[in-house]
Amino acid sequence: MSRFLSTALLSAALIAPVAVAPILVRADDRAAGRSYHDKGHNDDHEWNSHEDQAYRMYAKQNHHRYQSFSTLKDEDQQSYWAWRHEHSDALLKIDIR
Repeated sequence: MSRFLSTALLSAALIAPVAVAPILVRADDRAAGRSYHDKGHNDDHEWNSHEDQAYRMYAKQNHHRYQSFSTLKDEDQQSYWAWRHEHSDALLKIDIR
């Protein structure tokens, strides 16, 4: 009986990372490609590396400590989108490739 239990536990330990990996990859994909709605301009914005770069410039320009955009209050997110509509990638010199 103990040999069976040992084999079952070893099998579960070896299979668990393979079973969980696709779930973690999908979670990362959703976080990277998250979309936000801009209420003021009634449009949606996809969060990507260019948007994160622009947000970091916004935080620095407005003397805010950087914190993840997803954790900001809705009011602060809307303030960012208003600023962003006035600051294009070309104006911010964000290289799009």
